[in-house]
Amino acid sequence: MVDESKSVGELEFRFRHTMLPVSDMARAVDFYTRILGMQVVRTRDKGSDGRTISYVGYGDEGTNPVLELIAGTGNAEKPWAGHIAIAVSDLRMLCATLEKEGVRFAKPLIEAVGGSNTYIANIYDPDGFEIELNQRKDGLYS
Repeated sequence: MVDESKSVGELEFRFRHTMLPVSDMARAVDFYTRILGMQVVRTRDKGSDGRTISYVGYGDEGTNPVLELIAGTGNAEKPWAGHIAIAVSDLRMLCATLEKEGVRFAKPLIEAVGGSNTYIANIYDPDGFEIELNQRKDGLYS
C-alpha cells in the first residue's frame, strides 16, 4: 500500500474524502457501485438536518479516500456545495497556525461530540472552497 499521509513539521495529514451533493441517493449509489465498481462503506440515515449520507469507495474508509454523497444539502443556489476532508494529527496546533496565517474559518475548532473525531474545524481555501479538517480519535487511519 502506498503511504497516503504527509508530514509537515510535527503535523501529519491524510486525505479522507470528497463530499458531493446528490439529488437522488439511490441513483448516485447505483452509479458509483454498479457502473464504477465502488462499494458502499458506510451510510447515515436522515438526521435532524434531513440529510442522507452514503460513503462509497474502493476500500475501507479508514485506509482509503472515499466519496461522501449527501442528499438533502439544501444548497440548490450553489453549483458546488461540497468539500474535501483532511485528517490531521494535531488539529489544535494546526488551527493556531492557520489563525496566524490569516486563514478564514467556516466553522471554528470544536471538540466533537460522539462519532470518530476528537476535534473538527472547517476552513476556506483561497478560492472559497470549504475544507473539513478533523483529528481522529484513533489516529490518521481510523
